[in-house]
Amino acid sequence: MSVRNSRRRSLSRAALIAALLALAAGASGCAQIGDSMSSAFADPAKYELYDCKQLEAERKSLASRAAEQEGLMAKAQTGVGGAVVSELAYRNELIAIHGQQKFAEEAWRKGRCHETPPDTPAATPAPTPAPNAKGSRTRSGLH
Repeated sequence: MSVRNSRRRSLSRAALIAALLALAAGASGCAQIGDSMSSAFADPAKYELYDCKQLEAERKSLASRAAEQEGLMAKAQTGVGGAVVSELAYRNELIAIHGQQKFAEEAWRKGRCHETPPDTPAATPAPTPAPNAKGSRTRSGLH
């Protein structure tokens, strides 16, 4: 009877592995389709009323969110069943972010916006230390 149990366990494991592989293949296929349809997950009118300053901040925010999501996906892929977890947990959010980035970029170009140059401190002269007067005392109290 133990031979039958061990065969069942082996078959169960094989079936589980085959199911996981099929799920991973299916999920990766969906991801490839989803990447080309990223605009379906975003509102094309969202950025129509944004000015350039708002668009600049939004573009930076979206780039940061996309990088964070890609990092989470890479981290998830290092674990057991990582490809499946990565696709199921993070891919849709990343697709939505890419869709938003596309529409933000279109609004950016349509508005003829330009990057704001980094803040440069105003050219103010550095204060110069006052020279010691003849009659003033030094730290030691000597003249």
